[in-house]
Amino acid sequence: MVVAGPGGGAAGAGGGGASITPANMKSLAIQVITGRWFMVFASFLIMAAAGATYMFSLYSGDIKYALGYDQTTLNLLSFFKDLGANVGILSGLINEITPPWVVLVLGAVLNFFGYFMIWLAVTKKIARPQVWHMCLYICVGANSQSFANTGSLVTCVKNFPESRGVVLGILKGYVGLSGAIITQLYRAFYGDDTKSLILFIGWLPAAISFAFLRTIRILKVIRQPNELKVFYNFLYISLALAGFLMMIIIVERQTDFTRSEYGVSAAIVMFLLFFPLVIVVIEEFKLWKSKQMALNNPSVEIITEKPSQEVHSPSSNLEQTVSVAAAPEEVSSGSTSSSKEPSCWTTCFSPPDRGEDYTILQALFSLDMLILFLATICGVGGTLTAIDNLGQIGGSLGYPKKSISTFVSLVSIWNYLGRVASGFVSEIFLAKYKFPRPLMLTIILLLSCIGHLLIAFNVPGGLYVASIIIGFCFGAQWPLVFAIISELFGLKYYSTLYNFGGAASPLGSYLLNVRVAGHLYDKEAKRQMAASGITRKKGGDLTCIGVECFKLSFIIITAATLFGAFISLILVLRTKKFYKSDIYKKFREAAAKSADEVEMDTKTEQYGNRK
Repeated sequence: MVVAGPGGGAAGAGGGGASITPANMKSLAIQVITGRWFMVFASFLIMAAAGATYMFSLYSGDIKYALGYDQTTLNLLSFFKDLGANVGILSGLINEITPPWVVLVLGAVLNFFGYFMIWLAVTKKIARPQVWHMCLYICVGANSQSFANTGSLVTCVKNFPESRGVVLGILKGYVGLSGAIITQLYRAFYGDDTKSLILFIGWLPAAISFAFLRTIRILKVIRQPNELKVFYNFLYISLALAGFLMMIIIVERQTDFTRSEYGVSAAIVMFLLFFPLVIVVIEEFKLWKSKQMALNNPSVEIITEKPSQEVHSPSSNLEQTVSVAAAPEEVSSGSTSSSKEPSCWTTCFSPPDRGEDYTILQALFSLDMLILFLATICGVGGTLTAIDNLGQIGGSLGYPKKSISTFVSLVSIWNYLGRVASGFVSEIFLAKYKFPRPLMLTIILLLSCIGHLLIAFNVPGGLYVASIIIGFCFGAQWPLVFAIISELFGLKYYSTLYNFGGAASPLGSYLLNVRVAGHLYDKEAKRQMAASGITRKKGGDLTCIGVECFKLSFIIITAATLFGAFISLILVLRTKKFYKSDIYKKFREAAAKSADEVEMDTKTEQYGNRK
């Protein structure tokens, strides 16, 4: 970063300041629009509209009743939704060879097509589709989420590699908030028409992605001294947004809102969504002003901020000595490998050290990846089963329909809080105490078991508490899993490996949601109908009432989650030494090299101006 030196002073001192002229205003506008921070802001908006899959329980009733599905069929649709949302290998591979805007365009098209076809089916504007058609539509629509994540989130992680936990936490946090955000907006536009919600989540994310196609891109990594402080400012704004949404949810539960009142709440939500733009302009103005002073005033001393060894991950003197001593050997081995590249198939079982850039096959065949994948199947699969079945759980336990909407919003907000908390807290703990992220993942899995047990035994009012715990734990797992993947296997093929990690979610959802929860729910519903002497009409839905509908399911889910926690402990032991080391050293060195290049470019431009 180029700043005014001791002799530079304020903008007007020494006549070297940048005056506000039309040309300078244009230059500043270009600086803002093309800067790294505006790219982060664009990513916030994309992520804030990319979590429509978490709203399935709001419109699943419309699908169930309009098309006459039973709970097993509905859970099958839910599985294909999770499959599409989390199996993003295709988007990852495309992102490896194309710029991010290509991935965003494909995601926007998939999003609109999938949800538009579901809307046509539910509103009966087309002939009733077969079940496999609906599975395809919801899979395609949900798959757009992986394209948005890959194109936007992965790009941000690569642009801010030393702050990856923070970046993952806040961006994934906006995804977690998206359910509550979209709920407020659609109620302002459509009232309580949940069928129109399906159309709304079809066109809104697509429109936002198209708006920022040229903004999301890979930029040169240059670390700013106040980088983490800027992310904290973004965090405070997002916390204000989450706090407002929480307050609105409580008020809505006590009173009946009119369309105009929903319009006011939606306007406040929009204001808080766009408020980070103020931080963007302030930060880019500082950079622009420093650059103008350096170019226009020959007396200004140019100072390039270079990351120190103490940033983020302070190492002991012994660790620094070992790192320096090992450097020549690393360079020589790198030059040897560049002269003759072995086939990826011959090296798939010979991975490099943890933290280095693994190939895709080396990472997929790694025991660390297998352990992390199994833990994610158990943890995410269980929490996602609870989230997708909130409507049916609330109905079976006798909660009113209005409370079910409250559960969805609570999950959305605590999903956000879990994401930002795990992202920021794990980054702080890693930097200060070398606290391994896999251990934090283990703690989160154990905490989620409490929420599952509250549902299983129908503690009075427990579904409200369970919604908070499960929402928090579901959200907290994702930044941890994705940060662990980036740290253990490197960033070179992160687009693909990120999406492979997400593939654990639909697998866990199928096993625990479709094969366990859906099957046991329908079994109990049929038993209740037989006991009452009621014959199910052809095409009619199965409805189960009482605690037994989900009791056994969530006892099984609790056992599976405990198994996942045990598995993740094995990863903690395997990576303990790695997390005690200086894992961000090479990124600080790369940032220092980029800073040197910027300093040289500025001096060259300054010399040209003097001539």
